[in-house]
Amino acid sequence: MSAITLYRHPLSGHSHRVELLLSLLGLDTKIVDVDLMSGAHKQAEFIQKNTFGQVPVVEDGDVVIADSNAILVYLATKYDPERTWLPVEANQAAETQRFLSIAAGPVATGPASARLVTVFGAGLDHQNAIDTAHKVLIVLEKHLQNRRWLAADHPTIADLANYAYIAHAPEGEVALDQYPNIRKWLKRIESLSGFLPMQATSAGLAA
Repeated sequence: MSAITLYRHPLSGHSHRVELLLSLLGLDTKIVDVDLMSGAHKQAEFIQKNTFGQVPVVEDGDVVIADSNAILVYLATKYDPERTWLPVEANQAAETQRFLSIAAGPVATGPASARLVTVFGAGLDHQNAIDTAHKVLIVLEKHLQNRRWLAADHPTIADLANYAYIAHAPEGEVALDQYPNIRKWLKRIESLSGFLPMQATSAGLAA
């Protein structure tokens, strides 16, 4: 089987969730970095891969998949015969989808957006993003009170989809000190065999 090609940016949490699953599944992967700062993701060659001009994109033979959560579903469906990363049991499947939506919703507009301001200089309302981040973190902290994982009794793509932007929330000036359950959950993900960290930055962090 030929290597899967992942087009990514090393500081993109959306890219990281895909790279992390590829690593956890032990799949041979070719990494291609896309220079977002120079606008490479908006050039015609890349637009052919993703009409929205966003990373990540995965090429698997003749198949091209864009959107990080869609890629997680694709990889888990095709390459995880045990179907643990994307459960088939109805309730766990629904819970997994629910937390994929949370990753694309309040996590994206909260900790991810706060980090966009400090890391990439995005012209967003930083304080509003910080406030949104804490609102979703308070809910997740309570959700993880008596459970180890977000959607099932084992790790799923729901955990991977939410990991990077929460783990790196301090880079956007969103402190995690008051969320012990979330910090334990992050450590559990980081303890998985094949875990691959996302590149850290000093943005938003005390010297």
